[in-house]
Amino acid sequence: MSKKYSNVTVKLRQCGGNVEKMIRRFIKKTKKERIMEELRDRRYYKKPSELRREKRRKSDRLKAKELRKQEAAAEKRRRNNK
Repeated sequence: MSKKYSNVTVKLRQCGGNVEKMIRRFIKKTKKERIMEELRDRRYYKKPSELRREKRRKSDRLKAKELRKQEAAAEKRRRNNK
């Protein structure tokens, strides 16, 4: 597993001196870097089999979501062609 180090910084000057805007920008950056998700995932040890199972479930969910999107688009095209 490759280690990805991220150093999220927000400067007050970037936000025009607005502290609330700086906090919002910091939260957005941490979400984009997925820092909190990784922290929650690493909180407890997970067996390799459990990691594989979660990975498979996530893949299945994404495939099902993509299939639903395709079906909705096809249904929309059918409605527009009538």
